[in-house]
Amino acid sequence: MGFMRFSIYSTFVLFMITSLSAFAGSGKSEPETVRIATFNVSMDASNYLPENELPTLKSSPLPGVLEQNHEQIRGIAEILQRVRPDVVLLNEFDYVDKAVGIDVFRSDYLEVSQNGQAAIDYPYAYTAPVNTGVPSPFDLNRDGKASGSGDDAWAFGWYPGQYGMVILSKYPLAAEDARTFQHFLWKDMPGRHIPYVHDSDKQPTSEPWFSEDAMAQYPLSSKSHWDVPVKIGDRVIHLLAAHPVPPVFDGPENRNGMRNYDEIRLFADYLTPGRDNYLYDDNGVRGGLGEDASFVILGDMNAQAGAGGVDGAIEQLLEHPRVNDVKPQSEGGKLHSPDIEGSQFHTAAWRKRVDYALPSDDLVVKNAGVFWPVNDEPGADMMKKRQASSDHRLVWIDIVK
Repeated sequence: MGFMRFSIYSTFVLFMITSLSAFAGSGKSEPETVRIATFNVSMDASNYLPENELPTLKSSPLPGVLEQNHEQIRGIAEILQRVRPDVVLLNEFDYVDKAVGIDVFRSDYLEVSQNGQAAIDYPYAYTAPVNTGVPSPFDLNRDGKASGSGDDAWAFGWYPGQYGMVILSKYPLAAEDARTFQHFLWKDMPGRHIPYVHDSDKQPTSEPWFSEDAMAQYPLSSKSHWDVPVKIGDRVIHLLAAHPVPPVFDGPENRNGMRNYDEIRLFADYLTPGRDNYLYDDNGVRGGLGEDASFVILGDMNAQAGAGGVDGAIEQLLEHPRVNDVKPQSEGGKLHSPDIEGSQFHTAAWRKRVDYALPSDDLVVKNAGVFWPVNDEPGADMMKKRQASSDHRLVWIDIVK
């Protein structure tokens, strides 16, 4: 789907770049672009099964759901066919065997027309294990028992792989050069946040929430942090993908809020020479991303600008000198929450901006937007019911090749 055709389907902001305008005025055709996107697709068990059934799960039900031609998954595929990103990160796509997960999603949904849209093909895919649902031997939520799942997993989840991640691409992904930080330990981040037990008056005590034995094994990343290079023509762009824990669903100790902040800090330090020396990936390679490398940070960061304090975690990226926040927006977000200033930047139906596509400052961004059609625009009906799509919106940027 071309640029002009897409503009019919979705309201978006056009970022005019001076150099591009001059180029167009010279009589030459404008440079080609590549569309890079992020989308929390909500394709995990909690979207298909009652909550009281989730603790009994031993593995993801996603393969079985995919076989059922599920309405919500068809809706996700339709959105991808409408927006037609060249590269996209999918958050909350359960980590399962590729043959019964990613391959089936591609062949049975994306490569089949949904609601009259042209099929779309992604020959390249990347996925890797995540920490959600991986059992720990500790009582991490301090409820008196170590259950191994839910809040006692290394990251909240009822089975390993819940809330996983997938990158789909029309361009070659250098999987052999990918770096993952699934097993980087939280304790190894200098100056990390430390949640403390609070007393009955909700005042902090001197007792850390997590024991030393637990912290000796505790991974920082609630899913994983990925650096996956994609080759677009002669250029290599590093896709920095993550999905930090929501900074809620805890207590006054704010253990999730602190983890969210430090998960986002991992990428901020990864981009900062001199602050990246402590980092090590899952192969033991130390350090961060080279100063001259191009990148796009992608994912549901579960953080919104302007929250302040530890809740202002996303500013670590938005204000980073190597990051260009082009602020994708939509008319749909504005109409959905007219009472909230800045709602045109929202990316979730629950009225916040939490999903990000943040390019490095050396990349030229031509267009950007949030797919949130309104009124009688095609696709607007899917925004009104979660069972037909997701409670998040797809965020995209177009960069010049």
